[in-house]
Parts: sequence; C-alpha cells; structure tokens
Amino acid sequence: MLNTPPIDLTPKPLQDKKVRALRGKGLLHLPLLRKYAPFIHEDLAAVYARDLRKWLLIAPVIGVITGLITTAIAVVILNRMWPPILNYYVRHHWAMLPGLLLGCIATGLIMQCLTPDPDEHSTEEIIRSYHEHQGDVNMRPFLSKLLAAITTVGFGGSAALEGPSIYGGGAIGSWLWKQLRRAQRFSLDARDRRIMLICGAAAGMSAVFRAPLTGIVFSLEMPYKDDLAHEALLPSLIASVVSFMTLSAFLGSAPLFDFAAEPSFTRRDLFWCALLGLAIGLIGMAFVTTFRRVRTFCVNWRAPHWVKLSIGGALTALCGIAFVYFYRGPLTPLGPNYEAVGLILQHSHSSAELVLFGLLKMAATIFTLGAGGVSAMFVPLFLTGGSFGVAFAQSVAHSPALALYAAVGMASFIAAGYKTPLAAVVFVAEATGGHAFIIPSLIGAAVAYAVSGDASASGDQRLHEAVKVHALQGISVGDVMQSDVIAAPAMLSLREFAATLSPHTRHEVFPVFDSGTLIGTCSVWSLSHVPPQEWDTRKVRDITRPLLARISPQTDLPEALRLLLRGDSEPMLLVVEEDHRVVGILTKGDILQTLVLPQVESAFEEETAVPSPA
Repeated sequence: MLNTPPIDLTPKPLQDKKVRALRGKGLLHLPLLRKYAPFIHEDLAAVYARDLRKWLLIAPVIGVITGLITTAIAVVILNRMWPPILNYYVRHHWAMLPGLLLGCIATGLIMQCLTPDPDEHSTEEIIRSYHEHQGDVNMRPFLSKLLAAITTVGFGGSAALEGPSIYGGGAIGSWLWKQLRRAQRFSLDARDRRIMLICGAAAGMSAVFRAPLTGIVFSLEMPYKDDLAHEALLPSLIASVVSFMTLSAFLGSAPLFDFAAEPSFTRRDLFWCALLGLAIGLIGMAFVTTFRRVRTFCVNWRAPHWVKLSIGGALTALCGIAFVYFYRGPLTPLGPNYEAVGLILQHSHSSAELVLFGLLKMAATIFTLGAGGVSAMFVPLFLTGGSFGVAFAQSVAHSPALALYAAVGMASFIAAGYKTPLAAVVFVAEATGGHAFIIPSLIGAAVAYAVSGDASASGDQRLHEAVKVHALQGISVGDVMQSDVIAAPAMLSLREFAATLSPHTRHEVFPVFDSGTLIGTCSVWSLSHVPPQEWDTRKVRDITRPLLARISPQTDLPEALRLLLRGDSEPMLLVVEEDHRVVGILTKGDILQTLVLPQVESAFEEETAVPSPA
C-alpha cells in the first residue's frame, strides 16, 4: 500500500485566506520570538552603542585616497628618481655633494616660501595636530610639503617615504572631516576629527611599507610614549587594509624587505638578543638626545630655512662620501636605502664596515632631518639597527643566524627611537617576512625601550592620555565658558595694566590683542617678574606668551579637559569662533564646577525630598 500525504479538504479560497493570515502575522509574531525580541533588541543596542556605521563608510574613503597618494609618492621616488641618482652617485662619488645641495636647497625654498611654518611637517605635524589642534591640519601647503618631501628623499637625504605618507594620510583624514562636517553628514564631532587624523596616518604607514598591521599599531602608538590612541582602533583597521589593497593593485603585495627566516632559535640566542637590545637602547638614547638638541638649535637659529638645509645637505653628502671612500660599493648611507637591507644580509661585510655604516647613517639622518628636511626616520633607524645587529652576530655572539640578529637590531632601534615597541616588532615580521623572529624581537625591543627611557625622536609625543571624565560627555564648551572676557591691549604699559587689575578679578591670565588681532596671553605671574621701576617703559606685548591652544564653542568638554591637562598647557583656553572672534575663556575651575554642581544639586534634592507615604 502506498503512503500518500494527507489531503487538505479545506476549500481553495479558505486555504488562500489561511496563507495570507500567516504571512500577515510574520515570524516575529510567534509567541517565542515575541517573548525574547526585547532582550535581543537590548543586546544589539548595547553592542552597537557606538555609531560604527559611519566608520564603515568613512574609513574606506580615507584608505583609498591615502593609498593613491602613497602609490604616487612611491612611484616618483623609488621608481623614477632614486635608482638613477643612486647609480650616478656610486659611479661618481663627489656628485653626492652638488646633488644633495640641490635637493636640500630646493626643499628649503619650498618650505620657506610656500608654507606658513617651515619647521612644521611630516609625522611631527600630525602628532602636534592630534594633541594641540584637535586634529586640525592646514591643507593649504599640502602639495608643497609633499613636493618638499620628494626633493628631500629623492636627491639622497637620509630619510624615507613614511614621513610624507603619514602626513598625507593624516591631512586627508582631517580634510575629509571638514567636508563631511560642512555637509552635515554622519553627525561628526571634534573627537571624530582626531580619530580620522590617526586613521589616515595608519593608512599611509600601511601602504608605504605594505604592512597593514604595522600601520594600525604604529598609528595607535605614535601619539604617546606609553599609551595608545584606543578610540581610533576600528577606523584605523579598516583604512589600513583598504590603503594596502589600493597600493597592492599597482605595485604588488610582496614584503618590502624579503629575507629568509631562521627556522628556530636557541636559549643562547635569546640571551644575546637581550644583550643586543641593551646595547642598542643605549645607542638609541644617545642618538635621539643628540638629534633633539640639533633640531632645537636649527629651529631657534634665525638663518633662512634654505641656508640651514644647504648646510645639512652638505654634511649629509660628506657622510656618504666618507663611507664610499673606505668601502667602495653600492652600499651608501644616503637616500631611502631600501636596497641596503638586501646588501647587508645577502653580501659579506666586515663588522667594522657595518658599524661605520650605522654610525654614518645616524649622522646623515641628524644632518638631514635635524636641519629641517621633510620626512621621518623610521627606515634610517631600521637600517642602523640591522647593521649593528649583523655586526653583533659576527663579532660578539659568533652566530651564523645573521638575519635573526638583524631583525632584533631593527626592532630594538625603532622601539628605542620612536617609543613604538609593538609596531617595531610587527613591522619586522610583516615587512621582512620573518615571522620566526617575533619572540627574539620582542625581547630585544622591550629591553631597548626600557633602557632608552623617555628619550624619543618626536618632541611632541606625550607620556599618556589624559583622564577622560564620562560625566562631561554631551556638554559643549559654550555651555560652561566664561563669556565676560577681560582683554589687555598689547601697547598698554605694564603700570596701566596693573592699575586695571581689581581684587575682584577672577582671572590670572588675560588675552592680549594688537590692533584687534589676538597675539597671545599675559599672566599676573609674568608681571611680577618685571621690576616695578620698569613698568612705565615696558609694554604688555613684552610679557605676552604666544597661545596655540584655541578651542571652538562647539567642542565637547572631555576634549577641552584633555587640552587643559597637557604638561605645557596654559591655565585657560581661549574660545574662538570660526571668524577668529574670541567669545569666551575656559579654565579647569569652570569644568570642575560643571562636575561639582550637579552632584551638589543631586545631594540637595535627596535631602529635601518629601518621603512618599508608605
């Protein structure tokens, strides 16, 4: 007997009516789903409490634009300029001097004539913008600074491509924030501009080294010496991957510095790696301290910028000439030096040659970037550490694993110089293809990071992020600022200024105006440093301190508090509209009152509340 399915004897119109009823109810009207739907909605609301959708749209745009810019820079310098120039330098050693003079003078003239501040550029500008300008980057000299980076690196300056790539990506992130904010898209606030700045920097680093994980980690470590810019993690991850894919579509995705990894390492190797990290940490501290002193001297020197760079270019050229005088060959301590990794690892070099190469590479980097060259020193640190690592393996550890010690030296010098130990190890693993080096590199980088202390190649890195008070979220500066601003004219004598001070005046610092233009602030404390007998002849301008930290009324209070808690900050912030009109001031006391008053009011309400009847 055949098993046949039961026949529904319901008339056809009634069957259609039942189907429509079930469809009308839908699955969500089932009792079980209706019971647990609120819990699912609550969980999803908690998971997506942050507006992640905007980063899924904004971060890829930053990644694509930054990837295209980085690709163009890499093609111009690595494919068009540096190879023929390097070959000419190798055949005609003395050509290094006029070549570097030409490149450095061109850089100096570009920065002096086409940028508002020739000493503000590259990675330093991005870090300073993150800490002091709420992520705001001036886009007017954008192309000029990229051109100056090309002339610096392309003619043989001891630097590489990470400077213009990080600057270009960060500037694009800041610029895109302004465009979206003007178009009133995605409800972006001041905090989002800092996130987009770091997001662009990560994309630039990821593309230039074909290492997306390095871009993420470096950008999060870059603003601080012992902290991370945690809020930029997700956008940086997305932008880095997209930027890497964009560049790979044109130039390929192979590791930039490919060399064979050792299959294993011994306990003896780990001991020597720690000792190598110790030695490089001390060398890195001395190098960074020297670089900061030279950089400070050049910034304060009143000579024209192109004169400073011409001297730096000549000294850089002498470093290259000195090396090829003793060791003839294609290895030189000039230019982006990407080819030097293969030359160090795949050719036989004496320890003396490698040590001299490292020392002259450090000197050339100080002369190029200390004098004002436009780029960064990530690759110079990388190469110097690699040469010292191979020399250490040959002369001290007596190990055949030259690649292992080169990798440890690279990671250690980056960790000591840039205070980015995690990025240093990740970079070695990604850019060299040597993933077997991670553990030894971690040991060397950790020791070098600890030994080098707070010395950093970046003068704008902070120790840690300021404490963020969650109770201030949602409150803007305009809600709590003091709008009654007492200003001081710049040409007012100090005696007249002192006479205007009242015992009832709350301020200790006053904005100073000269012909209607805000030029800085003066404090009562500065007045006390001038002898009273000079008050009639000295002007307020003489005790005025330039004020960099300005803030808009729409900025949220956590961002304002971060600026006020900086180690070198003023005791107040000037609240300025877009037309540069001062509308108020903000102090730590104003923010403290914002925190205290709600608590006092809440306590008062609890004490005076009428108990409800039982």
